[in-house]
Amino acid sequence: MILVTGGAGFIGVNLIRYILDSTNESVVNVDALSYSGNSASLKSVELNSCYHFVHANICDEIALKQIFNKYKPTAVMHLAAESHVDRSIDGPSEFIETNIVGTFKLLEASKSYWLSLSKQDRDKFRFIHVSTDEVYGDLEQDAQAFNEITAYKPSSPYSASKAASDHLVTAWHRTYGLPIIITHCSNNYGQFQYPEKLIPHMILNALAMKSLPVYGDGSQIRDWLHVDDHVCALYEILKKGRVGEVYNIGGQNQMTNLDVVSQICELLDELKPCSANIGSYANLINFVVDRPGHDIRYAIDITKIQTELGWYPQESFRAGLRKTVEWYLTHLSWCQNIMDKDYQHAPIERGVTIK
Repeated sequence: MILVTGGAGFIGVNLIRYILDSTNESVVNVDALSYSGNSASLKSVELNSCYHFVHANICDEIALKQIFNKYKPTAVMHLAAESHVDRSIDGPSEFIETNIVGTFKLLEASKSYWLSLSKQDRDKFRFIHVSTDEVYGDLEQDAQAFNEITAYKPSSPYSASKAASDHLVTAWHRTYGLPIIITHCSNNYGQFQYPEKLIPHMILNALAMKSLPVYGDGSQIRDWLHVDDHVCALYEILKKGRVGEVYNIGGQNQMTNLDVVSQICELLDELKPCSANIGSYANLINFVVDRPGHDIRYAIDITKIQTELGWYPQESFRAGLRKTVEWYLTHLSWCQNIMDKDYQHAPIERGVTIK
């Protein structure tokens, strides 16, 4: 039984679907269903006997204790987090509460549960903390990629809150012996991503004939990782990773934001030619004032996970982006429900609400 926090979010949804489709594991999904959590994304697994859903906040100590006692997980995969940089700049308090306080509460609940286990079960238990490459700050254009010993230098309230949560997880290992592993991923993309993120935002704006806002001159570089590759890596780390270690997970697809938006426009020109008299969707690109503290470049060195675990990203960016655009084109009702916030009022059909 794997306890996944934030399992109704983008990466969590894809992780749970991967575990249930590709392994013999059971999953309990603990999610507060905040604005970015959408239980409808897991509708296809709701009736799977290996899937359990609990509507609870990781800041709720009593709920966490009940969840551990009821489901007796063999591992925790901690993905619950507030994760949008722009939102963290406008309102950092929720990021401090969820990403720092929530992680602390989850660590305490995990430690208490872990200490109650037999030695054999304690040795098997794992706490996987899913973090971000943004804790490292940014890189100059010609600087070497981040590796697992790169010093932390977060730029935004979001990345600072994730850096703080990383330090808590490390401390609970060093001080109490909790068997943890930390992962840092690069920018994810793929199916079920919340529409405020760059790629789905641009797809949906283009289809609506709205402006495609690009910060600054669009020269910021990110390493793009398809979510299917990411969740595969997370499961490999759960099964084969060394306790107390950090693993960086990247897609080896460094690209400027402007290049990404331009490729989206090219794919839409091919797959869904616009009827308006504007020619290409690229004519909707609009450069806007850059956001405060915008990092110049992220790049991930994945030598460690390749060498130790034999994991390599399988998806090229061009092929992955095509799949992503095609997915959004065929799931516009899913997107519309999110933009209308209808999903937040949908009944929770399966699981237990713990208050």
